[in-house]
Amino acid sequence: MKWLQHLRTINHHKWLVMKYCFRAELYKQGLLHDLSKYSFVEFIVGARYYQGNRSPNNAERENKGYSAAWLHHKGRNKHHLEYWIDYSLEKDKPMAGMKMPVKYVIEMFCDRIAASKTYNKEKYKDSDPLHYFEASKEHYLINEDTKKLIYDLLTMLQEKGENETFDYIKKNVLTGKIKY
Repeated sequence: MKWLQHLRTINHHKWLVMKYCFRAELYKQGLLHDLSKYSFVEFIVGARYYQGNRSPNNAERENKGYSAAWLHHKGRNKHHLEYWIDYSLEKDKPMAGMKMPVKYVIEMFCDRIAASKTYNKEKYKDSDPLHYFEASKEHYLINEDTKKLIYDLLTMLQEKGENETFDYIKKNVLTGKIKY
């Protein structure tokens, strides 16, 4: 019955991201978020490696040395910074993170809150999404402007909470009042 538990996890995560995207007035993104998780290549891995407390893609990666589900997922979902990795025009840097459009950075922000709430459940704190970002930042290939925006938003979430951060996103980030 791991497939059913995985389905419930996907549905819960997707519902949370939709709720947060709607708060940011990103309705289309909220509705379409992570639909590829229902595709065969992603769903079967999730069902096989389901553990309930972390991404099944990590377990697949540990078992095979790579995650076919993750490679499929990040190539189809623009809210993942890995979608935006491309060849660099700088000679000393073969690959680089491209600047993400702001609406996808906001969706990434919503995704990080939802993932933290999904896996941490009742132990969730507003500092969890920032801690998750910081724990993995050494291996990220991410554009500096994109990194600054997501880091600033996750820090604001930790310090000021959801309500103030989503108000800031709607009034300043998505309107262009702050330069990104």
